Amino acid sequence: MNFFQELLHNTIFVSAAMGWLVAQFLKTMIHLFFTRKFVAERLVGSGGMPSSHSATVCALCTATSYQYGPGSFEFAVCMIFALVVMYDAMGVRRETGIQAGLLNDIVKTFSEMGHDEFDATEKLKEFVGHTPLQVLVGAILGILIAMGIHYLP
Repeated sequence: MNFFQELLHNTIFVSAAMGWLVAQFLKTMIHLFFTRKFVAERLVGSGGMPSSHSATVCALCTATSYQYGPGSFEFAVCMIFALVVMYDAMGVRRETGIQAGLLNDIVKTFSEMGHDEFDATEKLKEFVGHTPLQVLVGAILGILIAMGIHYLP
């Protein structure tokens, strides 16, 4: 088999990739539903509902558990990796997004007051981290996707 055939038969890789892909699609559709605007950046961007990072690592972890068992070192590595990624999404990356929003508001206010040294057109990215609910939904989505792929004929 060539590289791409082997990759597409690797259920761990396929589970993780599908976790990311489905979460990004859902994130884009949810954003479209609530804002009535299609934003292409949502297809690949971070932040928002559900967490694609959580979906990816939980699909990876679940598929690894099915293939190697929960007592394996492969599963242990994936589990620790998943916990670190999800913790970071709710912690540092979420705080970064909150701070970016505040800084964007400050720059806009100063710009409106006539301070030319502030450029309100260059905004900091606010969709960076996730709420605990977004991480939870992403995690559940990833687990369900990996389970579905594992049990498909």
